[in-house]
Formats: sequence, structure tokens, C-alpha cells
Amino acid sequence: MILQINFKLNVPASEYESIGRSVARAFADVPGLIWKIWILNEATQEAGGIYLFDGPGSRDAFLNGPLVAQMKGLTAIRDITVKQFQVMADVTAVTRGPVGASAVARA
Repeated sequence: MILQINFKLNVPASEYESIGRSVARAFADVPGLIWKIWILNEATQEAGGIYLFDGPGSRDAFLNGPLVAQMKGLTAIRDITVKQFQVMADVTAVTRGPVGASAVARA
């Protein structure tokens, strides 16, 4: 299960990067999270993340958990969007997507 969360920044990108560094370990410790890719577009003041979960249960627990609640309360970001996707395993493997066979099988 892929989750994409995007938002606009109310702070300079350097401040957002500092926030990211301070919370990265908390994201790494999310049960069922296989990986997160942090994304940033300084020119448009947009940021977010692409997440791979081991299944819908862990994804839903994350969405209803404390980290997402904290995100929603941050004054440093606004206009949060959340999109959910399934991985297309066969074509992702051809293009060397960073999901791995075991990760896709679980997703």
C-alpha cells in the first residue's frame, strides 16, 4: 500500500528540513512502515512524503495515529492532501521501483 501525503509550507524549506530531521526516527518506528521517501520542492514551497506500508491495517493505523494528528496541528504546514494507492508489482519490478518482491507481496 502506497500512501502519498503532500502539503504547502508556511516556513522556509530549511526550517522544514530541520523539522524533518527531528521527527524522522518517529516515522521510522511506525509499525508496518517499510519505507518513507521525503519530498520537497523549494520553488513551490511544497513538501510531503511517499510511504510504503505492509498492508492496509498498518496504513490506516498510521493515518489515525498520533503522527498524522501532529501533522494536522503544525502551523508550519497547510493544505494537507492524502492519497492512497496499490502497487502495480509487475511493472514496478521492470522499472526497478524500490519496493522489493517481499514488500509488494505484503502490500
